[in-house]
Amino acid sequence: MPSSWRSWHRPLLVLAALMAGAAVVSAAGVVLDGRTLVGSPIWLKPFKFAVSLMIYGLSLAWMLSLSTRARRTGWWAGTVVAVASVIEMVILIAQVIRGRRSHFNLETELDETLFSVMGNTIVVLWVSSLLIAVLLFRSELADRASAWALRLGAALALIGAALGFLMTMPTSDQLAAEKRGERVDTLGAHSVGVPDDGPSMPLTGWSTTGGDLRIPHFFGMHALQLLPLLLLALLLLAPRLPRLRDEGVRLRLILTAAGGYSGLLALLTWQALRGQPLHRPDAATLTALAAILLTTAVAARLSLRPSPARTRAPSPTPAPEPLPDREPAP
Repeated sequence: MPSSWRSWHRPLLVLAALMAGAAVVSAAGVVLDGRTLVGSPIWLKPFKFAVSLMIYGLSLAWMLSLSTRARRTGWWAGTVVAVASVIEMVILIAQVIRGRRSHFNLETELDETLFSVMGNTIVVLWVSSLLIAVLLFRSELADRASAWALRLGAALALIGAALGFLMTMPTSDQLAAEKRGERVDTLGAHSVGVPDDGPSMPLTGWSTTGGDLRIPHFFGMHALQLLPLLLLALLLLAPRLPRLRDEGVRLRLILTAAGGYSGLLALLTWQALRGQPLHRPDAATLTALAAILLTTAVAARLSLRPSPARTRAPSPTPAPEPLPDREPAP
């Protein structure tokens, strides 16, 4: 599963380096610039985006080095992801400098154009990531557990990224204003059931009074890193835990983890869409969570059973060779 960093996708490595620099600049902005926007420090959003895109770029750069199919196509797909991410970040920082919202902003013609460009770049980025995931599904790796950790991590990350499009849908208040013929200068929202500028968690900015679609979006996208990290942990523990030396056991644990992750992603999405804060789950949410955790724990316990030994068909017993004829004694 490991590969030399020299074989990693170069444009995505450049993206990661640029985003590391953007994260440093944004962190300085959080400390030095006292402006706020939608209830948060104005530089907090570019900081979070820079860190997320840095991790995303490094992950894809590594995964493309493991792909064995259509490598040239994979190179171009990775390059498109890198370029689209840079465009997204440039617009986001430009809007911060202007003191304007980057997302959902229709206040002026320029704001609307920039938001439209950001939406289109996200679509291009998602389609390119989908192509990379397809190449990973078609690639053959010697270790099946490693192969499925990469494939399912990429698939769940695509689902998490797609959940971001739910934020661009108009809210009920925005639809009502449009029906009344009023000008709407905001289209979409992070929060469900409450305004975006309401009370929120520190650092993440997630709403503490209503649902927040950024939570499943974040959780889903980072399956791209978490499932391969789980596989790496299993490989590191294998010398001490003989059961994990069995490739079949590792594969079943990865499939179990992916199933549990999918259940939690669905639960977080359901919770957010019902306008429920993450830290205040109701009885229905807690019941669903308990069912997911119990099912995953049972499946993990069953996954630890040793793989059945492959039985080989008994080799046919060779027929005895005939004894040589003997000359009669004189």
